[in-house]
Amino acid sequence: MKALKQNSPPKRGATVFPRNMKILNSLGENIYLAMKRRKISQDLMHNRTGISKPTLRKIIQGDPSVSIGHYINVLAVLGLQNDFSNVGLDDELGRKLQDIELINKKR
Repeated sequence: MKALKQNSPPKRGATVFPRNMKILNSLGENIYLAMKRRKISQDLMHNRTGISKPTLRKIIQGDPSVSIGHYINVLAVLGLQNDFSNVGLDDELGRKLQDIELINKKR
């Protein structure tokens, strides 16, 4: 008989709102399509990244419990890691907020 773990802390996970889940699902779908276009199987991706097949399936599903490091390793095999570095590169909202602050300081 297996011993039950008692008093173990609950597994932590990110709370992801539905709108953001759609983005993660889309990312997973895009990764899946990129793998198919490049004819990279899950076996080959596993061999190149060392990421387990269940974790790869979670990435393809856009699972928020997978670490960002695993996502970037998969993107690197696909040659898409530079797309990831473009996140926040053109921060239009941040510039507008900064401009408002600069204008208010001038007055």
